[in-house]
Parts: sequence; structure tokens; C-alpha cells
Amino acid sequence: MRCGRVFFGRDGGGITGYPIDKIYEEASFIAYYFHWPHEQIMSMEHRERRRWCEEISKINRNLNEDGQEKPNNPFDVFNKR
Repeated sequence: MRCGRVFFGRDGGGITGYPIDKIYEEASFIAYYFHWPHEQIMSMEHRERRRWCEEISKINRNLNEDGQEKPNNPFDVFNKR
């Protein structure tokens, strides 16, 4: 059973998991830019989702590059300007 960012086992003990709000942030980011279906995005491992977010951010930076300082991109979830 999941509750926020902690996954609880049958014995009641929990281990820290990946925060659910971050999962939705990554999924929203990928869906917004690539229009992939929810099921496809949510079935990815965390590292794969994060990698796609990094690649999308890189594409956006390259498209917007003109040598001038830009305001923060709210969809650049990793702030790699």
C-alpha cells in the first residue's frame, strides 16, 4: 500500500519511496510535450521518466537559445539552464 512517499509492507514497516508529487510532475511534463498516454508514462521506471524530462528540457533550451538571458522555464523541472 502506498501513502505519499512511504511504501508500507504487510508487517507495517515502511521504506521511503519516490515522492508521488514528483512522479506526477514528471508525468505531466512528458505528457505536455510529447503527448504520450498516461499508462505509458506511468509504466516507466523512475530513472527512465527522469531521463525523458532531462531530454525534453535540453530540447527546449536548444530551441530557445539566442544568447540572451531567459526567465525561468516553469517546465524545466531540473533547472539545467
